[in-house]
Amino acid sequence: MSTTALVVLVAIFVLAALLIVVPRLARGRGAPEAPPQPPPVRAPEPVPEPTEPAPAAEVVEAVVGEVVVEETTEESAQAEVGVETEIEVDEAVEPVRLRDRLGRTRSTFAGLLGTLRRSGGLTDDDWDELEETLLLADVGLATTQAVVEGVRARAKGADAADLPGLLRDEIAARLTATGGDRSLHHAAEGPTVWLMVGVNGVGKTTTTAKLAKRERDADRTVLLAAADTFRAAAADQLGMWAGRLGCDLVRGQDGGDPGAVVFDAMDAAAARDLDVVIVDTAGRLHTKVNLMNELEKLKRIVERRPGALQEVLLVLDAATGQNGLTQAREFAESVDITGVVLTKLDGTAKGGVVLAIEAEFGVPVKLVGLGEGADDLVPFDPDEFAAALVE
Repeated sequence: MSTTALVVLVAIFVLAALLIVVPRLARGRGAPEAPPQPPPVRAPEPVPEPTEPAPAAEVVEAVVGEVVVEETTEESAQAEVGVETEIEVDEAVEPVRLRDRLGRTRSTFAGLLGTLRRSGGLTDDDWDELEETLLLADVGLATTQAVVEGVRARAKGADAADLPGLLRDEIAARLTATGGDRSLHHAAEGPTVWLMVGVNGVGKTTTTAKLAKRERDADRTVLLAAADTFRAAAADQLGMWAGRLGCDLVRGQDGGDPGAVVFDAMDAAAARDLDVVIVDTAGRLHTKVNLMNELEKLKRIVERRPGALQEVLLVLDAATGQNGLTQAREFAESVDITGVVLTKLDGTAKGGVVLAIEAEFGVPVKLVGLGEGADDLVPFDPDEFAAALVE
């Protein structure tokens, strides 16, 4: 190969190399590539200022074994309880009068009074009608006969128009003699304990709440003990009323030991210097011996503190009439009841059972329920009751 050809070949190689290298050098010396842009950042959505949650109702609990001691407010009780109230709390009500609420029992005597107004002198038929009226009012056979004999003794020289007044005086006198002291007693020192007893369905839990309201209205501090551990709704209902009335509450676990509830309720009342402990016991069938024995045990627990137990109140449904005597008899043998609370007296024609209860047991009817309102539990007044029947 000639020298000229070799030079040409080298020149071609050099030129090719320059065509490849020079553009790469030019790109390397140019402006640097912009870094990749990050994806756009969305502005955060405005966050509303946090609002303070509504303060929860204060519930202070002290657990002792299976028993819970609560300071309950109305809001907390209503939030926890899914039961309807049975009574309404009224801020201001007119005083309840027996005359206004005994319509059905009064109607039983209306026929007798109409007959007497049309009669002149007293006849055997008048006495027979009087006896029949008393039996229809569920006074009971033995007590009816005693009442008729008492009115006969008062009626010497009287005519038929005088009989309503004589009957009123006889009923009032008998109730005054058999009833004795109708007041609710309080302990001289330390918390007072009242046991509420009775069979299922008589309104015992509702009566307990009404009684607590009466004590609160009298400026006494109250603790409610839910010793009916066999019916969860009873403790829940009592808890609602504890909140509404501003009372403390002691309750146990469902199916727990009622004795533990009573024991811890007394301890809590003493520690907080409370005035009254009202114990709502289970609705016991009076034919169940073991349940009656358990009620005796509750009474013994309370009696460990001398002077604490002041009342054992038997709650009876007036509509049960003479069956109430059977209940009273069984409870009297077990726990020595001190008084009777007769509920639903406004809705029955059997109000005469008051006479039968007091005549047979000598236990006073201390309170009567005359409606669904919280203030419809009133002290029983023999004179007002007798007048309401025949006037």
